[in-house]
Amino acid sequence: MRILFMGTPDFALASLKALCEAGHDVAAVVTQPDKPRGRGHYLTPPPVKVYAQEKNIPVLQPLTLRGEEFAKTLEDIDPELIVVVAYGRILPKNVLEYPKYKCVNVHGSLLPEYRGAAPMQRAIIDGKRVTGITTMLMAEGLDTGDMLLKAEAKIEENDNFETIHDRLAALGASLLLDTVKGLEYGSITPIPQGEGATYAAKIEKTDCLIDFSKPVDEVHNLIRGLSPIPLSFTHTPDGKLLKITESRIFSRKATGEACGKVISTDGEIRVACADGVISLLGVVPEGKGRMSAADFINGRKISVGDILF
Repeated sequence: MRILFMGTPDFALASLKALCEAGHDVAAVVTQPDKPRGRGHYLTPPPVKVYAQEKNIPVLQPLTLRGEEFAKTLEDIDPELIVVVAYGRILPKNVLEYPKYKCVNVHGSLLPEYRGAAPMQRAIIDGKRVTGITTMLMAEGLDTGDMLLKAEAKIEENDNFETIHDRLAALGASLLLDTVKGLEYGSITPIPQGEGATYAAKIEKTDCLIDFSKPVDEVHNLIRGLSPIPLSFTHTPDGKLLKITESRIFSRKATGEACGKVISTDGEIRVACADGVISLLGVVPEGKGRMSAADFINGRKISVGDILF
């Protein structure tokens, strides 16, 4: 089967590798333009582009998929199937309808829950115990297409965005191979999503501020759902930003102390929440790099009695 692959970040890379290693004919890769990274703002290619070039697969980085230019490119490639994994752009109708086997998307949730840009982060933040992958036929709506295959994955208490991302990337790659095979042999029946849809909105800065007046589980879920990127944050008493990289639940018993109060600095920064105590294990102080909570404490940057806000 002749496949056009559309994807950009590491999450997409796992699926592209799986297709290539399984011997599928990946005719070309469409990905986002290179972007400036780091302090030097050097143009950096997406992970998918780097791999495709290593495999001598033609790489396209169009600024738009609309118009005659990409329509002509699509005709030249003439794919039987388009696979889309975290590409980052909406596909126009002419692209969606071009291939014989349509366009298949690998989505990081159990649809119809968590349509949208941040399904993995939102599932962790919401305290879900199970997430997964859904492959679907793409439609003009946002993640509204008919479902093809699903696979579940557990979310453990201390999983964060990174661990779930990596687990689902591998699971998605495996499920994609089953999906391609099923489409080719006509053994998959698409299923409409039906009711129960929820939306996983893009993570904004306002989502990242920790509210210690909430239950300790909610605070922990926020911290791990946003780690290692973009990271949740609070402020020290002098108003400086303090990002949090890692936490654990120390206690689910209310202390009677003010929410946000540092009640212990014995190797960890333990902070009172509404119904318990959260231990902060890793931080990024304003203007500094990542460090353990112990190092932050040893630098005398925080003390028992301080209020984080």
